[in-house]
Amino acid sequence: MAWECGIDGCGAVFDDVESAVVHQATTHQRRECKVCGTIVPDGYLAIRHAFTEHSRAEYVRAYGASSEAVREREELLEEIESVADMQAIARELKR
Repeated sequence: MAWECGIDGCGAVFDDVESAVVHQATTHQRRECKVCGTIVPDGYLAIRHAFTEHSRAEYVRAYGASSEAVREREELLEEIESVADMQAIARELKR
């Protein structure tokens, strides 16, 4: 399965999810979490931060997200986490 970077129409395609996440974290601008102000990598890691560090209600209030947008992000997190080697991503990002 190919993985495409969906940040700002980037469209870069990767053979594995780990490469896509590393690309997002190292190529794209970091973002400030609108809930807590923490600076996080864009893409998957920003979504993961928002959904693991904050409640769904906090996310909705801070980002003005619809329930559909929340569901899409939750499904994306599930999909990535079901196949990603998070330790490999962490090792690559520590380089």
